[in-house]
Amino acid sequence: MTVTISVDAMGGDFGISVTVPACLDILKEYEDCQIILVGKPDLIEAALSTAASELRSRIRVLLATEVVHSDDSIEIALRRKKDSSMRVAIEQVKDRVADAVVSSGNTGALMAISRYVLKTLEGIDRPAIASRMPSQKSAGTTLLDLGANADCEPWHLVQFAQMADIMVRVTQGIERPTIGLLNIGEEVIKGNDVVKQAGELLRQSQLNFVGNVEGNDIFKGTTDVVVCDGFVGNVALKTSEGLATWISQMIKEEFGRSLFTKFLAILALPVLLRFKKRADHRRYNGAMLLGLRGLVIKSHGSADRYGFFMALTRAYEAANNQMVDKIAAAFAQADFVLEGASNSRVDHVATN
Repeated sequence: MTVTISVDAMGGDFGISVTVPACLDILKEYEDCQIILVGKPDLIEAALSTAASELRSRIRVLLATEVVHSDDSIEIALRRKKDSSMRVAIEQVKDRVADAVVSSGNTGALMAISRYVLKTLEGIDRPAIASRMPSQKSAGTTLLDLGANADCEPWHLVQFAQMADIMVRVTQGIERPTIGLLNIGEEVIKGNDVVKQAGELLRQSQLNFVGNVEGNDIFKGTTDVVVCDGFVGNVALKTSEGLATWISQMIKEEFGRSLFTKFLAILALPVLLRFKKRADHRRYNGAMLLGLRGLVIKSHGSADRYGFFMALTRAYEAANNQMVDKIAAAFAQADFVLEGASNSRVDHVATN
């Protein structure tokens, strides 16, 4: 099976200087992979000028005259920039020309355009961004939402839990994933009204809900899945990335203070290299937009070449394993019905 990935070549903080080299890297890694680079052809072709002919033969360049910038509003991205590299790349998945799309662009725009072009799976109100975070458990912790939905209603959090439950079943083979609700304490009485109501609905569901969890539980691996709204999830994600970078930099500075500490660094080099690898947030780059009728991977906007390569790897693996089809089938055949969430939603609509 050949996997074709459509890439928003212009997106992110660094654009073509990162996306094109990373695409060449993924082509070297997987011989059955093809790439569609969407953006401004003259700039893309210039970046590909030194690419090996075998790799170049598996790349198609597709014209897009506009770019969605980080400060563009959703309205501008969705309604005014209809020929943006982001939108054209997503349309390749809709038209089944590509199996997946990867973009480092504006998260809100990516979600809005993906939802408009690809549509959501039946029964899903809002897609969510989900990714695996490092934890004391080797499998890591799946955290969602990571920024797509800043304001959520209780049933949205329940739907996120349901989608993540299926995702972990399909991708990790965990028969009954444990699910925690991110809160400021484990007690039922803690949290705002949305979190309290979501907790009550989750307790009524047939999901394997273990209760409230706190921020440190993400890295302990207390549960397989941690659910929260996009505002909290994005803050948690960026905080962890910043902390990992700071600790790594601090260790480097301390070992470089004198000849003696540099000598100790040489002795500790194997340990330091292993630590650097485990703490490198780039390894976990590439979040999935769950709930769409197509595979969309969001790369960190500031991702470097290696980070974007990892996002491409996530896209390749997910497409190769037909993840969206499996999630859709599992969702359609799910044996748990969140009646509490449905009823709450109906009540909310009826009173507004």
